[in-house]
Amino acid sequence: MKARKIMQATLEKDNEIIKFEKINTIVHTSSEEASLYVAKEIVHLIKERQKESKTVVLGLATGSTPTKVYEYLVQFHKEDGLSFSNVITFNLDEYFPMHADSIHSYVRFMNEHLFDHIDIKKENIHIPDGTRTLENVKEFCEGYETKIEKSGGIDIQILGIGRTGHIGFNEPGSSLSSKTRVVRLDRVTLLDAASDFFGLENVPSKAITMGVGTIMAARRIILMAWGEGKAQIIKQAVEGEIRESIPATFLQQHGNCDFILDNAAASSLTRIYNPWLVGECIWTDDLIKKATIWLSEKLDKAILKLTNEDYSEHGMGSLIADIGSAENINLKVFNTLQRTITGWPGGKPNADDTNRPERKGPFPKTSLIFSPHPDDDVISMGGTLLRLVDQGHYVHVAYQTSGNIAVFDDEVIRFLVFALEVQPDNKELQVQFDKIRNFLKNKKRGEIDSPEIQRIKGLIRKGEALSACRYCGVEEENAHFQNLPFYETGTVKKKPHSQEDIQITYDLLNKLKPTQVFAAGDLSDPHGTHRVCLKVVFEAFAQLKRDKVAWIEDCYLWLYRGAWQEWDIADMEMTIPIGPKDMQRKKNAIFKHQSQKDAAMFPGNDDREFWQRAEQRNKETARKYNALGLAEYEAMESFVRYKF
Repeated sequence: MKARKIMQATLEKDNEIIKFEKINTIVHTSSEEASLYVAKEIVHLIKERQKESKTVVLGLATGSTPTKVYEYLVQFHKEDGLSFSNVITFNLDEYFPMHADSIHSYVRFMNEHLFDHIDIKKENIHIPDGTRTLENVKEFCEGYETKIEKSGGIDIQILGIGRTGHIGFNEPGSSLSSKTRVVRLDRVTLLDAASDFFGLENVPSKAITMGVGTIMAARRIILMAWGEGKAQIIKQAVEGEIRESIPATFLQQHGNCDFILDNAAASSLTRIYNPWLVGECIWTDDLIKKATIWLSEKLDKAILKLTNEDYSEHGMGSLIADIGSAENINLKVFNTLQRTITGWPGGKPNADDTNRPERKGPFPKTSLIFSPHPDDDVISMGGTLLRLVDQGHYVHVAYQTSGNIAVFDDEVIRFLVFALEVQPDNKELQVQFDKIRNFLKNKKRGEIDSPEIQRIKGLIRKGEALSACRYCGVEEENAHFQNLPFYETGTVKKKPHSQEDIQITYDLLNKLKPTQVFAAGDLSDPHGTHRVCLKVVFEAFAQLKRDKVAWIEDCYLWLYRGAWQEWDIADMEMTIPIGPKDMQRKKNAIFKHQSQKDAAMFPGNDDREFWQRAEQRNKETARKYNALGLAEYEAMESFVRYKF
């Protein structure tokens, strides 16, 4: 009887924790751990069906989310002898029109990531045919549905989720009963795909996709999502109302659907972001800070104006009971936030640094800024960079990659024309120019540039970075162009980083022996250059620690955010106020990167210019601090200290 009561209490507690969630949601520490979890479930079903001499029908997805799952499946095949001879697959979607041999086709994607490495029968692979004509594509779609039915229906359907909440290419407005069909892609989806296609204008405007009804007919559905970029749409899909404007919410009606998330993708769920709303909390200093800021923003009241009633009415009565009064909590959090603000990012010399984010000594410091691309330094922390230089520190910038794929072809022509004007009698240069111009004239959509063109594009980015350094007062010899090898593929898809990348970074760190290091801290970005560059920095630091290099113990590592997001106020540990004059100086430094001006090759989900994003983000941080009751500034840049 006692055991039953304990079990019942545990179930009630678990139900309380997930009371806002309408889909079973499993959160893992990392995307790698989560991917292995999904792969093991697929492997288990394949093996069980093999014992019964039956087939398994898998619905597969493309994109960055499932790639690690496919990597694990290949590993199980090669190392454990798992056979896929009894597996039938149906892919969710394909761009339309799209040739199967295109570097952008999902046929090629699936072959490269899975099918070419396992023993699946070719006749058991089904992917929507992007080569169909408008006249016969409807017939193909109907036939695709028939093939799924004849195979016995889908056993496990793998899904990702788009930022609009689309599943497959079922954009907002798709109906619950929709079947395989041609759809027109939403602008947000097109923007998200632009980087893969080297520009928005190259992305097909249509796609063939399984319908929501087709997906819902699967016996088991697994939706995976990684990274903070998916956190808000995951919250809406899991906790929101069912509506056609977010197709993923239809999955709430499926009887056997799990959302498999990493910590970052789950970070906006109520049980994680606002745990006090779902049950009792252990009130750590960090959680008190987070909850108080949340309450202040929710009620649009300055922190020092919050009352006991405000806390009690919003699930934080236990906090009042623990601390004693709202006044005590308010003052504690207000002072913590106040201490994050400093105009001295390198530390203020000859001052008490007890409550300052950076140490007063040594002065001047050697400051090393890691910039994943040749403009991330000025976009993301240009105001801080300028302040460090102005205050007399030895500022170095390490440009980790060449950024060459982000240069438009016309820029190459423009620079070569200029070079020929300077050297009109240079026959060798004229031959080179004619060769390059002919290549670019006949270049197919998405075709990889020749090594020669890649080099020129890299030099264009290097020249712009040096121009920005000169403007900011950074000595040219303090600009280090690492050109990490993992990046140099000429395509959006990069190689895995290697010891060579780590060694290049290790050597620079050990040469400069910096007192403080700044790096792009997109910790949860599941893919992309920023994540890899940060991992390289971390691994170089770890190796330096293993080698017991003395200077590393006195080095602070500060993380800044990229052009698309900012740290949560509760996470910020150092914020640098930027006045109107310095904000203009920061923008001027960004303008030096002319190949990225007006229109960027890879705009992401925001088609504003980088200086506009940076200005808006910095001003928004200042606005939030002001709304919390702190001093009002023009703009602010923020940092989180990474503690190994």
